[in-house]
Amino acid sequence: MTLSLSDESVSEESPQVTPIRWGILATGKIAATFATDLALVPGSVLAAVGSRHPEAAREFAERFGGARAHGSYEDLAADDEVDVIYVATPHGRHLEDVMTCFEAGKAVLCEKALTMNVADTETLVAEARSRRLFFAEAMWMRANPNIRRIRQMVEEGACGQIRQVRAELGFVAPRDRARLWDPALGASALLDVGIYPLTFAHLVLGEPEAIVAAGTLSGGIDVNAGATMTYASGAVANIAWNQVARSDNRASIAGDGGLIEVPARFHHPTAFSYTQGAEGRGGPVETIGLPVTGRGYAHEIEEVASCLRAGATESALLPLDETVSLMRQMADILHQLGVAPR
Repeated sequence: MTLSLSDESVSEESPQVTPIRWGILATGKIAATFATDLALVPGSVLAAVGSRHPEAAREFAERFGGARAHGSYEDLAADDEVDVIYVATPHGRHLEDVMTCFEAGKAVLCEKALTMNVADTETLVAEARSRRLFFAEAMWMRANPNIRRIRQMVEEGACGQIRQVRAELGFVAPRDRARLWDPALGASALLDVGIYPLTFAHLVLGEPEAIVAAGTLSGGIDVNAGATMTYASGAVANIAWNQVARSDNRASIAGDGGLIEVPARFHHPTAFSYTQGAEGRGGPVETIGLPVTGRGYAHEIEEVASCLRAGATESALLPLDETVSLMRQMADILHQLGVAPR
């Protein structure tokens, strides 16, 4: 059941309604994680999977309950017994693959980053709206119950006036994972992991007035960088991301009335801490934790199902306008880093 942490969800789930039938486009690691969590969501089922390699589709279908296997993305999109498709290809393919789904009249949840650039993101959003099809970026962090609770607390003034937001995310990318190093596949530490601290700052502070970024490139892609963002409220956000070092992967929100700290890995927390009061006069540290289903993908699956059952074509929890805004911010950052447009 969708957690009622705020009024953002479109409707509540009911296990008695007709199941939402999912298709999964691609059979990689993230597709498998999504399928595992999908099995934990009442009222949602894996109906079909598509791959450009028929044997991979058959193996994936057998592994996850015997769903129908399609040997092409086009065949999956044309499956009349699929209500919504989760696009799990590298973001270098998202424009093409999402358009294939739209042309078949399918609702889509597409992995982040939505596309490689602002123009392609705007194209997909406009296409979904013109066809009146449900569409959302699969930024699963937004649906995490603890992230939603943090945002709610901030909006209710738990930290007072927010002055500082900090967030970083990094890991050592294996050299044999081509999508993390090949520009043609959309390789970019910002698009892959930097999108999380950027989104975290946006959830707390909204649109920045200015962004100043710096970092290092390797083979034409950003691999280690950070940005400072300033806001009309006087707040400052400092974010960092990389794919060449083990980071502490924490986040914090500091105001004149309290502090929220999110432990590693901050983008899918199971708990966080809250200290009320200004520094030196703060009260005891309170640990807050809301249950997370599976790996955490279940919550975005629940949100999409709620939207589809309500006839909504957009989600307030996964808003398309903010997806476009964040893509513009990433384009600005990549330009400052010297990454060639793609």
